Amino acid sequence: MKQDFKPNIVGFLCNWCSYAGADLAGSSKLEIKPYLSVIRVMCSSRVNSNLVLNAFLWGADGVLIAGCHPGDCHYEKGNYYVRRRFALLKKILETLDLEPDRLQLSWISASEGKRYAEVVNKFAEDITRLGPSAFHTNPNI
Repeated sequence: MKQDFKPNIVGFLCNWCSYAGADLAGSSKLEIKPYLSVIRVMCSSRVNSNLVLNAFLWGADGVLIAGCHPGDCHYEKGNYYVRRRFALLKKILETLDLEPDRLQLSWISASEGKRYAEVVNKFAEDITRLGPSAFHTNPNI
């Protein structure tokens, strides 16, 4: 792995909780690694498998999906749907010979700005340790 590797991470954040948590982290001036590109979605359940796989195909080294805590979804059961989809996506990544750790699901509420910063920074460190995605380095995928 190159010392100067800077990961490209895509983050799908729920509008009601995780995005608001990100906003709180920013307004609180918490230090957050700059490798995450945020995509705001109305609910984490709106993040389908195609979006995640396309993120990897288009150059992401990691994908973070963040939503409301189970039981607190503004759309009642959305985060339960994404939790099931997440388990399937992990298996798909293994089938594609991508490390499943490149995909993360986290529950972050609007009042958890500090938790948002911790999750993003830890995930950025993990992806940096893993290095570039195999989609970048293996032309056969």
